[in-house]
Amino acid sequence: MTKKTTSGRRPPSGWRVAVLGGGAWGTALALAMLRAGHFVRLYARDSETVAAIDRGENARYLPGIAIEPGIVATSDIAAALGGADCVLAVTPAQSLRAVLAAAAGHIPKGVPLVLCAKGIERDTGALLSAIVEEILPDNPVAALSGPSFATDVARGLPTAVVVAARDGELAADLAARFSAENLRCYSSDDLIGVEIGGALKNVFAIAAGAVTGAGLGASAQAAMVTRGFVELRRIGAAFGAKPETLMGLSGLGDLLLTCSSAQSRNFAYGLALGQGKPLAGLPLAEGVPTAGIAAGIDAPIISAVAAILDGKVTIGQAVTALMTRPLKTETDI
Repeated sequence: MTKKTTSGRRPPSGWRVAVLGGGAWGTALALAMLRAGHFVRLYARDSETVAAIDRGENARYLPGIAIEPGIVATSDIAAALGGADCVLAVTPAQSLRAVLAAAAGHIPKGVPLVLCAKGIERDTGALLSAIVEEILPDNPVAALSGPSFATDVARGLPTAVVVAARDGELAADLAARFSAENLRCYSSDDLIGVEIGGALKNVFAIAAGAVTGAGLGASAQAAMVTRGFVELRRIGAAFGAKPETLMGLSGLGDLLLTCSSAQSRNFAYGLALGQGKPLAGLPLAEGVPTAGIAAGIDAPIISAVAAILDGKVTIGQAVTALMTRPLKTETDI
């Protein structure tokens, strides 16, 4: 079932890594795992995606990027998961529960499941790790997050991310196994903090895109991102995240990247929103369902994004409301 890596040899540390998701990020991570010396099996529901990867490309999601030989793609989830030493869940946050339910009978007990998508479940408000612990109680959960675009990782450009698990030794082991040339993985035992940073930066990226699209200027965008980081710290504290985690790759680092580039689906969504363009047909923006989680927490920017997405206020009205909030000291978070 498995194939040799591009080097033709399996390193002593080589794992059988299963990747659930054949989109841009799933394919990019499959390439990263291959380069780290692992045998990789990738599950994709779409048979056309499987066939494309077998041909050495995934033009639908990663146009112009060659897929190195050695990744075994399949639309059979049992075949992808059988005998796996580690599973990367790279499906969108809102479909994670369904995918894990389908995978539950095929993932060996004790095998770590690493969350590689970012978001919060819309219907329950649950963090993704809670969904894993509910459906797969016998599998330790970890998360991979940080400032990383799929195209950069797929091309092998220098990228740094963080791997988090409640068990610090597990996080360190995973980070070491995932690291390769041009992919540096740090470890953390603050799973909740890493999840919160990865999920909420999507909402702020929508806000940054909307400010840019509405032509409100670079000063407004900088102020929004900075105050957004204050909200990120506040909400992180409410969830029990460590402040230093949110200052790192999965918090501030990811926030800066996704709030400054149209490569971010969430920024692109906000850009179209600010420009008054149709939103139908745009790629999935996980920040849309995540924006509603701030109930009961003082998070004016997130609340403003939620109100805009619900059609309750215009971007101009939201900005006016934010600019006329009561004044206070800057360091009062």
